[in-house]
Order: sequence, then C-alpha cells, then structure tokens
Amino acid sequence: MTDTVLAVLNQPSRHADPHDPSADAYTWAKPLEEHLQVQDLGAIRGDGVFETITVVDGRPQALEPHLARFVRSAAMLDLPEPDVDAWRQAIEAVCARLDPVHEAFAKTVMTRGVEGSGRPTGWVYAAPSGDQSVARTEGIAVVTLDRGYRHDVERTSPWLLQGAKTLSYAVNMAALREAERRGADDALFVSTDGYVLEGTRANLVMAVDGRFVTPRTDIGILAGTTQADVFRFAEGEGIATSYELVTLADLEAADALWLLSSVRQAAPVRSVNGVTRAMDLAMTERINDFLLSREQ
Repeated sequence: MTDTVLAVLNQPSRHADPHDPSADAYTWAKPLEEHLQVQDLGAIRGDGVFETITVVDGRPQALEPHLARFVRSAAMLDLPEPDVDAWRQAIEAVCARLDPVHEAFAKTVMTRGVEGSGRPTGWVYAAPSGDQSVARTEGIAVVTLDRGYRHDVERTSPWLLQGAKTLSYAVNMAALREAERRGADDALFVSTDGYVLEGTRANLVMAVDGRFVTPRTDIGILAGTTQADVFRFAEGEGIATSYELVTLADLEAADALWLLSSVRQAAPVRSVNGVTRAMDLAMTERINDFLLSREQ
C-alpha cells in the first residue's frame, strides 16, 4: 500500500497499437519519477483529456459517468476511443492499492502521445484529497468573469472544444488566479451575452423557489457528474430540477448557490462579487452526505 499511486496504461485505446505488445495492460510506476516523453503532445500542446474521480473508502464514485464523459471528450478531440475496460481495471486497481483514507481522488489522463507515433499515452494517478471541510461548512467567495464567448459557442464554433474536459486548463487557472487577486476563492464564468456558465473547475446549482436549477449543458459548459448526482439526490427528496439559461439577474435572485465538483463536492457560495449571499448549510450537509455515500 502507498499514499500515492500511479498506473501507466500500455494500450489506452484498442484503436491504437500498444506501447509494448508483450507488456501487461498497465504497469505500476513511481509517481515522482520521470515518465512522460518531452515530445508528448499532452505536455507541449495540452492535447488530451482527463477526469478526476472522487474515491471514498477505496471506492471510486460515479465511475461509469466519468468513463462515459472521458469517451465523449476524447471523441470531441478526435482521439482514439479509450478502452473503457482497460481504464476501469486500472482505476479500480489504483484505488485498491492506495492507503486506506476516507477521501481520495483518482485522475485519468489520456494524451495523443508523441506526434506521429499513433499511440496515445494514458495513466491513472491517485492520492488522498486535501481537507475540504472549510469550503463545505463556511462557504466560498466567487467573482464573475467574462469568458469571452457567446453562450451558443458550442454550436457556432465546435472547434473551440467548449464542453470537453481537455488538458488545456491554462485559461481556467488564469481565471482562478484573477479570482484570488480579487479576494475570492473561485470564479464563475459568464458569456459575453450575459448568461452564467460554470466555475473554473465546477458546475453551478441554484436553489430557486424550492427548485434546483443549473445552467443548460448545451451552452459550451462541461456536463457535471457531481451536478447530475445532486439532481438525482434532489429528485429523491421531491425537489424539482431544471436545466435553464441563467442570467446574472437570475443568479442574484436565487435563494442559495453551490459550486459542485469532484473532491470539493458541494461548496455553498457565501458571496458573489463581494456581496454576501445566504447559504443553506443544512441542505449543503445533506447534499454532501449523499455525495460521499454514492455507489459506483
């Protein structure tokens, strides 16, 4: 057992040749040693996709939705189709090998590999999660930032890959740093035509007149696995759910706000652009209890 685990896949896709025809499906590697070739397109161009999966007591949560989104993202980048069986096997093995901790995460990464090789690179890395209790119980401050695209960019400009979970996160990280410069914990993107989109690494859910509302997933945002499970929780509680176009006025009028993501789970929003917001901490606790008890 170990506190960080890395498995490198030999053949991430059945549609591409293995790196070593005689090797196992995956090999164990030391996380802090060098593994990625310097010409790998994931490193030099961000040409790849990833998923981050919550792991609770050694159990990967929402595994099948994460794998399905992994495949969708790869298709949007015209990557070879991930071998879901191989990835599932590697994820489960990595989680089983990790030291017993209550909360951890497993990250799957597939890149196009070295240019011209025809062989994608793939690995699964797992480690314990950081302490998220403050964000979950005291809330987070967010600022709104213009993303620079209209809300219909996914339809008008699919080559911009909005809605794919790619390795090209430089803009997201720049937005997060800008949020921190403004004294906030995270940013919430807004389209140039005034519609609320998503956080830098999270989806938005709003409580509105007894309903749970999230921005539509056809407007260039990533469909969230955690958000989908929160809607499943809500429906089990008799709470109506809806995917809608959300304006800044809608955001301001909402009864409560959460940013939802793997690892952090549900974080209530305590302020937007410096304006204090009401938080439903009792509902937040119920949501997080549900999220942390999910089965695959």
